[in-house]
Amino acid sequence: MSSIVVYNTQSRRKEPFVTIEPGKVRMYVCGVTPYDSAHIGHGMSLIVFDVIRRYLTHRGYEVRHIQNFTDIDDKIINRANQEGIAADDLTEGLISAWHEESAALNVLPATAYPRATREIGPIIEMIEGLIASGHAYPVDGDVYFRVRAFPGYGKLSNRNVDDLRAGARIEVDERKDDPLDFALWKAAKPGEPSWPSPWGAGRPGWHIECSAMSSTYLDGQVDIHGGGGDLIFPHHENEIAQSEAYLGAEPFARYWVHNGLVRSGGEKMSKSLGNFVRINAILERGLGPAFRLMILQSQYRVPLTYSEDGLLAAERGLDRLRTAAAPAAAGLDEAPPDAGLCQLASTVDHRFHEAMDDDFTAPVAVAALFDLGTAINRARGEGKAAAAIEPARLKLVELAEVLGLDLTPAAGVAGGGDAPFIDLLVRVRSELRTAKQWQLSDLIRDELSNLEIELEDTPAGSNWTRRTT
Repeated sequence: MSSIVVYNTQSRRKEPFVTIEPGKVRMYVCGVTPYDSAHIGHGMSLIVFDVIRRYLTHRGYEVRHIQNFTDIDDKIINRANQEGIAADDLTEGLISAWHEESAALNVLPATAYPRATREIGPIIEMIEGLIASGHAYPVDGDVYFRVRAFPGYGKLSNRNVDDLRAGARIEVDERKDDPLDFALWKAAKPGEPSWPSPWGAGRPGWHIECSAMSSTYLDGQVDIHGGGGDLIFPHHENEIAQSEAYLGAEPFARYWVHNGLVRSGGEKMSKSLGNFVRINAILERGLGPAFRLMILQSQYRVPLTYSEDGLLAAERGLDRLRTAAAPAAAGLDEAPPDAGLCQLASTVDHRFHEAMDDDFTAPVAVAALFDLGTAINRARGEGKAAAAIEPARLKLVELAEVLGLDLTPAAGVAGGGDAPFIDLLVRVRSELRTAKQWQLSDLIRDELSNLEIELEDTPAGSNWTRRTT
């Protein structure tokens, strides 16, 4: 098996995957700010890093996966005030919903879920260290990071400090040494939640919490630091500056991994734009597994354009994989394994791992699974014995599980019962269409429709799915 290569945002190239500790992976992924229900952009990031974690575990690594919650923030405070509830009550409910939705998307629980409000001690300790080294300074109860004291600032986002100063829209604050300096600690305002500190009551800035949490939970430096592409600047850029200044070592993260953003109507999907689809809206329709497949069929680093048609197409594809993965309705017979299917399963296994070793290229891996699924369904349609098909079926299930794809037949779908015969009828209809025998082909289509089977004719062939109410 080949070695794994990972695209590093900082170097802008694929690099061999070599961890700090052999056989172990320290992975930190930025979580959400729980002030509203999670949308499918958050869902994409959840699934992307769950697949990366699953694959690394499959390849024999011990993965320690940390995902934080930014549970104190201006948006949280404002939303809690609007609702007339405490900030803690708001975040507690949304964090609970996040865990439920993650589980429904078949996302493995993180090793730990630190929260900013529960890590005040390590945050203050890090800020004190940055002040002592001259990288930060207090003023009127606030503490700011001195950007120009860190020579490498801008290396992740490939930005020059002087260009940032000239072109940025920066809130003027005469108390700062430089307009680019950013807050590590914010002095308390009347009515806001706050914690005691050496600089007075206040709360942490956004960026410092992740540096403190990753240092606390992953022993300083990390192998993979992940998140959405919108976090590259300023959040992750600031994390690098804080962490490397505090630790006195670089790199803070060996590999910076960022997923693309979900778009709707050509725009980034976000709560602020009001164009988002909530995760729970998809889960309520029973389409969580289809959404996962939709994410896997797109390269994780590029933007994903969400559409209802795309989601339903993924559901139809998932139905075909489930049909192939369904165990035989009766016990296995004594037939020997089919040599052709076994050879294909071996080839698919190689293609799958080759694709995933190459920067977790799930679309290619999924395409290989579809090839195997199609061959299994065809073999069933031809009446081949269940025992002859079983090794290929087990390989399909095994590889799908690596990606977190649940191929359990949907409710009401017979496990391997009528599906082979439907496949056979669809193939016969395709041959009739090729022969321009339209009356007979339409008869098959209509009779299948009466049985709640919908057909979709595409340039690549005809697909079928069961009609749902």
